[in-house]
Amino acid sequence: MRILFALPGFHRYDRGAETAFMSIAGELARTGTDVTLIGSGRERRSAPYRFVHAGSIPRTNFESFPSLPTLRNECAYEELTFIPGFMRCYRPAQFDITVTCSYPFTNWMLRRPALRGSRPPHIFVTQNGDWPAHSNSSEFRFFGCEGLVCTNPDFYARNQHRWRCRLIPNAVECDRFHPGVGQRRRFGLPEDRLVVLMVSALIPSKRVETGIEAVSRIPDAHLVVAGDGPLRQVVDSKAAQLLPRRFTRLTVTPDLMPLLYRSANVFLHLSKEESFGNVFIEAMACGVPVVGHETDRLRWIVGNDEYLLDTDDVTKVAEYIQRAYSSSGVKQKERVAKAEHFSVPRIAAMYKQFFDEVISSIRAD
Repeated sequence: MRILFALPGFHRYDRGAETAFMSIAGELARTGTDVTLIGSGRERRSAPYRFVHAGSIPRTNFESFPSLPTLRNECAYEELTFIPGFMRCYRPAQFDITVTCSYPFTNWMLRRPALRGSRPPHIFVTQNGDWPAHSNSSEFRFFGCEGLVCTNPDFYARNQHRWRCRLIPNAVECDRFHPGVGQRRRFGLPEDRLVVLMVSALIPSKRVETGIEAVSRIPDAHLVVAGDGPLRQVVDSKAAQLLPRRFTRLTVTPDLMPLLYRSANVFLHLSKEESFGNVFIEAMACGVPVVGHETDRLRWIVGNDEYLLDTDDVTKVAEYIQRAYSSSGVKQKERVAKAEHFSVPRIAAMYKQFFDEVISSIRAD
């Protein structure tokens, strides 16, 4: 089987969908599958898969651009600039199946008719939501795929009767993310305080400002935010006002992320709508308690022992952070065991099985 994963952010960004796909691609490659990634970053010698560079203009250049149909945010603008380079290096005959979570442009290009022969079947993954798969408005009415990977039960229930679907969650690298000793000094964090960690893009849906307000209500608590995005100035300004000398914002390389989790007492994530949210299982794999917004979807991921609530109540968020901190050593083994259900080898095997089924069904037709 020859698999192509295509995403503009590959090897340029190490978060969200990029991390989720690269962990699966790496595991498949290590087990003998022929895997290629096309992205706008640069080759990494340690990567077990083949990487092909296709340039694009970084999304940060488009943060002030208007929101338009098909160009709804800075990521869509970046994706559009990725397509010319992608089409120069993409050869449909070289692959048995293609995979992306990027819509509309990458999905459209992977499904366009091949000039010679037939194109490979296409798998779309709902990393960034399932709107393309179930909406018939605007550009979403042009969506199509031969297989749909649903990253949570809600998406699966909504789409199973329309597309060939499989429920496959995201994965965590348990050999990297596991309990251990943190190194607060390395990240400039206080040694003698409650440290609350948020790992998040600085965009409105992540509600980092709400996190700042909640932590400000806990005396001496320190908030560290790992992430960047269009709201960086807003976030920094609010933190300077509400958390003077109790706030750190940073970006870290992927190899340091497990150490950052281990350096925190509590993990806080306030997004109300996450397709999956790798950050939850990364924190749990490191033994760190989770405070998040109460939804059935998040309960399905983290189980019944984490600290979920209606996060519109900021006072309650602060209370739950303190509760999580006071019992942070309780049920750590159970927390780690729950995360292990999402281990990379297990999830990669589910992807491989689904790919086999899709390819076989297309050939049978």
